[in-house]
Amino acid sequence: MQNRIIFKEFLNHLAKPQITVITGLRRVGKSTALKYLLAQVEHSNKTYIDLEKIENRVLFSENAYATIEAGLKSLGLDFNKPCIIALDEIQLVPSSVSVIKYLYDTYGIKFLITGSSSYYLKNHFSESLAGRKRIFEMYPLTFPEFLDFKEMPKLEVLALTKTAYNSFIYLKYKHYYEDFIQFGGFPEVVLAETNEDKIAYLKDVINAYIELDIKLLSDFKMSNELYKLIQLLASRVGSKLDISKLSSISGINRNKISDYLQLLEYTYFIHKVPPFTRNKDKEISGQSKLYFADTGILQILAQVSSGQVFENMIALQLKAKGNIAYYQRKTGQEIDFVINESIGVEVKETPSDRDLKVLKQRSSDLELNETMLIGRNAPGSGFNDWYWGGNIV
Repeated sequence: MQNRIIFKEFLNHLAKPQITVITGLRRVGKSTALKYLLAQVEHSNKTYIDLEKIENRVLFSENAYATIEAGLKSLGLDFNKPCIIALDEIQLVPSSVSVIKYLYDTYGIKFLITGSSSYYLKNHFSESLAGRKRIFEMYPLTFPEFLDFKEMPKLEVLALTKTAYNSFIYLKYKHYYEDFIQFGGFPEVVLAETNEDKIAYLKDVINAYIELDIKLLSDFKMSNELYKLIQLLASRVGSKLDISKLSSISGINRNKISDYLQLLEYTYFIHKVPPFTRNKDKEISGQSKLYFADTGILQILAQVSSGQVFENMIALQLKAKGNIAYYQRKTGQEIDFVINESIGVEVKETPSDRDLKVLKQRSSDLELNETMLIGRNAPGSGFNDWYWGGNIV
């Protein structure tokens, strides 16, 4: 089994009494993480419980705590000794939160929990298990993790602001980065042997997300309506969110679109990037740009340009580096991303010297300390003062 970068954080928390909660988009590897953690526990007073199985859901839905205790003890658990219970897909039994709280407070049981959405976990858990848990968020694979899954030597981690284009690294890893951009970072997709299998997995992820997570976690019943909106959003990836325009095109009420967008963001399906400004009031009132959680999913949903896909990928990569925003003047002049209010970033499929000059001028006007011109393809001109997307790790 391939390790994920976040596994180190999970292991550090395993020895702590707090409840370990792992959440994220469906199929990003949460169940695998849970089983990995259990395997690191040396004693045998532990169990894995999959709440997708009806008998387990029935057990955790019992009204009497004594009945639940008896059921867990029948699995061989001894509550008088250090005990670990791993619960997979906790969102399937909302009432189980009170059971977890009771067993944690009464016996000091260490719980490892997964759930496929922060929409339920962050809000409900924050109220019911305050001070008793830590929530970890899992995302699709990063590019170095992708290379691990492909059993390739790890990509040399180049400093974000210190090392520009390196032709050796570019030529060695470009093929893999293109595959990563095309199909995204869901573990099952990365491990699939054929492109047909990859596409089938991606379609299954989308279907399961809408048919299982959305219907379970919300009051929305119109899955067809939501799917059409998601396709509409995908075709506009990298653009500012204009709810009035979306409502006019889709025929969906503006308030309902706002609710849909909130749900899609809370369940990790999309990410919003706010406008950059030194005035926080303007930031709040400005329109955010939209990006999808995975470029593979994005391309299943809509026919988008290669430039849009690449920009979406860079948005995901930069998001792991800190707070990102975009800058755009009324005249239309813009900077694709601003990292931590200090680094101006421009994304070009084939970067040029002129792109860098424009970026530096606009960044200087905003008093940004540094600039990064990020590209996908090496220009034939010999221009090297840019950063290849595969090195943004």
